[in-house]
Amino acid sequence: MSCNLPPEICRYLESVEADTPRACPEQHALCAYIRRCFEVEDIRVDTEQLAKYLGLIRYFPFERLFPWEEFLLALWDCTYKPDGTPRWKTLLCMVGRGAGKDGFIAFDGACSISPYNPVSHYNVDICANNEEQAVTPVKDLAEVLESPKYEKKLKRHYYHTKELIQGRKNKGVMKGRTNNPKGRDGMRSGKVVFNEVHAFENYDNIKVFITGQGKVAQPRVGIFTSNGEVSDGPLDDYLARGRRILFEGEPDNGFLPFICCLGSREQVHDPENWYMANPSLFYLPHLRQEIEDEYREWVDHPEQNGDFLTKRMGLRAGQKEISVTDYEKVKATNRPLPDLTGWSCTVGLDYAELSDWASVNYHFRRGAERYDVNHTWICAQSRTLPRVKAPWRDWAARKLVTVVDDVSIHPDLLAADIQDMARRCHVRMLAMDHYRWTLVSESMKKIGFDAGDKKRVKLVRPSDIMMVDPVIQECFDRQLFTWGDQPHLRWAVNNTKRVRSSKKMGVDTGNFIYAKIEGKSRKTDPFMALVASMTIESALGEGAPVSAPPVGVIQL
Repeated sequence: MSCNLPPEICRYLESVEADTPRACPEQHALCAYIRRCFEVEDIRVDTEQLAKYLGLIRYFPFERLFPWEEFLLALWDCTYKPDGTPRWKTLLCMVGRGAGKDGFIAFDGACSISPYNPVSHYNVDICANNEEQAVTPVKDLAEVLESPKYEKKLKRHYYHTKELIQGRKNKGVMKGRTNNPKGRDGMRSGKVVFNEVHAFENYDNIKVFITGQGKVAQPRVGIFTSNGEVSDGPLDDYLARGRRILFEGEPDNGFLPFICCLGSREQVHDPENWYMANPSLFYLPHLRQEIEDEYREWVDHPEQNGDFLTKRMGLRAGQKEISVTDYEKVKATNRPLPDLTGWSCTVGLDYAELSDWASVNYHFRRGAERYDVNHTWICAQSRTLPRVKAPWRDWAARKLVTVVDDVSIHPDLLAADIQDMARRCHVRMLAMDHYRWTLVSESMKKIGFDAGDKKRVKLVRPSDIMMVDPVIQECFDRQLFTWGDQPHLRWAVNNTKRVRSSKKMGVDTGNFIYAKIEGKSRKTDPFMALVASMTIESALGEGAPVSAPPVGVIQL
């Protein structure tokens, strides 16, 4: 395959595209994304700077960087926009334990404070929750500088103590820092690296370190980590943002998501899948042997070796309670909808507050196949809207969602939409959360839906969701959902987690309900409207005749 990109980028792209070694869906999506960026954007790789940086590898105790490390070095440190600023300011790098994060951070730090970085006083601050994680890359680089073979030569370019390393010409200082707030005022970071960010429970320290940037040109941020067990923390937000960029078309705004992980527990039993979580493993036979030993121990005693899945494979032990389904199955819903005119449907409504978001979902069926048309309203004056990291303005421009510039979304808007659908299709029944009916009851009564009529309206309780969850899982697993071009609905699925219904009581019934992954910035209303519409799916019977061919493609 010919490639106009620098070989350091091209080599990795081609290896992932060939799946040798096997790569996860996030890596395949990233490579396709990088190719698109270089095709449509005015960006360039400073190949001279990259070559000089890579020349420093001769002083390290390894012959060369792994292909994925060269790839990231080229994109993060050497790719620029026309104004000379980095194309990707922020790098998220989640890889399995043993991939060599600390070694890469040490090498990258050596590059950043070397004479080959034209930005002087380019300080590199390595931040972590504990001192060991903060100072390990600094110690790794110090050992390189103290190598008897190169110590005399490197002394001309670097000065170091036990606590810091300074580039003599660049004047930049590389130092490890913990979460102790003392001494942060006056920081002049060129690059901030957060090591093992999975341990961060909030953004308090992250914000303090990043706000120290801006005093030095070409600021960069590195987020390096394996997976961890802190739920709803910064890592979850970073991963969600990265996947929205890779799979849903959200603008990256300088955020480069390099995510390596397995997709499910079942994949761990095929050793070829281990490369999906650790892109260095293919080149490290000793590490592979160690992981094989850990795998056998995990199979025998999973309760004692929970870190194997999380740290080695990038898969939390509770993964199945985190996401509704995997991204590939959500993406598979993006198939053209048939012309649904004259079909029967059920309607689901969902909102947490009418001053925020509200959704209506129309659910159709033909045999085992399910079809959904979703309409969502967004309150422009919502206090939480600035926190929503989704391209909702683009969705509104494409008329996929409606933005309401008012203090709240009037229920009459939802009623008018349902009435409009009723002119084209047979609306059999309506369902929504039991506790949310009051605010919309008057508007729904105007169009013929009264909670007193059990044949027309169902007020949904958690037990109803538990009953429909297996059906929803089956539809995702067998690709029975067809949603057309509705990215807001897919986005909402990815914001939702499955939670065992009796977990708080300590009883595992095997039943699931749904909840938000994060309360303010991750909206679930479109998906929960779909869930509501499926709790009354029986009203459709088998739906439209299986033999009935689609007349055309519905226009959303």
